Amino acid sequence: MRHTRTAGWAVVGLVLMALAVPWFLWDSAQVVAGLPVWLWWHIGWMGLASLVFAVFARTAWGLGIEEVPADG
Repeated sequence: MRHTRTAGWAVVGLVLMALAVPWFLWDSAQVVAGLPVWLWWHIGWMGLASLVFAVFARTAWGLGIEEVPADG
Protein backbone atom coordinates (compact mmCIF):
# COMPACT_ATOMS: atom_id res chain seq x y z
CA MET A 1 0.00 0.00 0.00
CA ARG A 2 2.80 2.42 0.89
CA HIS A 3 4.55 1.90 -2.46
CA THR A 4 1.30 2.51 -4.32
CA ARG A 5 0.78 5.81 -2.51
CA THR A 6 4.39 6.81 -3.21
CA ALA A 7 3.99 6.03 -6.90
CA GLY A 8 0.67 7.90 -6.99
CA TRP A 9 2.16 11.04 -5.49
CA ALA A 10 5.12 10.77 -7.87
CA VAL A 11 2.73 10.72 -10.83
CA VAL A 12 0.81 13.70 -9.43
CA GLY A 13 4.08 15.61 -9.04
CA LEU A 14 5.20 14.80 -12.57
CA VAL A 15 1.86 15.92 -14.03
CA LEU A 16 2.01 19.17 -12.05
CA MET A 17 5.50 19.84 -13.37
CA ALA A 18 4.72 18.85 -16.96
CA LEU A 19 1.70 21.14 -17.25
CA ALA A 20 3.06 24.08 -15.23
CA VAL A 21 4.34 25.75 -18.38
CA PRO A 22 1.52 26.04 -20.93
CA TRP A 23 3.54 25.31 -24.08
CA PHE A 24 0.32 24.69 -26.01
CA LEU A 25 -0.88 28.25 -25.35
CA TRP A 26 2.26 30.15 -26.34
CA ASP A 27 1.03 30.80 -29.88
CA SER A 28 -2.27 32.14 -28.59
CA ALA A 29 -2.74 35.90 -28.64
CA GLN A 30 -6.13 35.68 -26.92
CA VAL A 31 -6.64 38.07 -24.01
CA VAL A 32 -9.15 37.65 -21.18
CA ALA A 33 -9.75 40.43 -18.65
CA GLY A 34 -6.67 42.27 -19.87
CA LEU A 35 -4.22 39.35 -19.47
CA PRO A 36 -3.08 36.72 -21.97
CA VAL A 37 -4.74 33.31 -21.68
CA TRP A 38 -1.39 31.62 -21.06
CA LEU A 39 -0.89 33.82 -17.98
CA TRP A 40 -4.35 32.90 -16.65
CA TRP A 41 -3.40 29.23 -17.12
CA HIS A 42 -0.24 29.78 -15.11
CA ILE A 43 -2.08 31.61 -12.32
CA GLY A 44 -4.72 28.87 -12.10
CA TRP A 45 -2.14 26.10 -12.28
CA MET A 46 -0.10 27.58 -9.45
CA GLY A 47 -3.27 27.78 -7.37
CA LEU A 48 -3.97 24.11 -8.08
CA ALA A 49 -0.36 23.19 -7.28
CA SER A 50 -0.68 25.01 -3.94
CA LEU A 51 -3.81 23.05 -3.04
CA VAL A 52 -2.21 19.75 -4.05
CA PHE A 53 0.86 20.56 -1.96
CA ALA A 54 -1.32 21.37 1.04
CA VAL A 55 -3.02 17.97 0.72
CA PHE A 56 0.35 16.27 0.30
CA ALA A 57 1.79 18.04 3.35
CA ARG A 58 -1.16 16.97 5.52
CA THR A 59 -1.50 13.38 4.33
CA ALA A 60 1.74 12.10 2.84
CA TRP A 61 4.68 14.12 4.11
CA GLY A 62 7.68 11.78 4.44
CA LEU A 63 6.19 9.13 2.16
CA GLY A 64 8.94 7.24 0.36
CA ILE A 65 11.52 8.12 2.99
CA GLU A 66 12.24 5.01 4.99
CA GLU A 67 15.02 4.35 7.41
CA VAL A 68 17.53 1.82 6.17
CA PRO A 69 18.36 -0.59 8.98
CA ALA A 70 22.02 -0.53 9.93
CA ASP A 71 23.90 -3.77 9.45
CA GLY A 72 25.27 -5.08 12.69
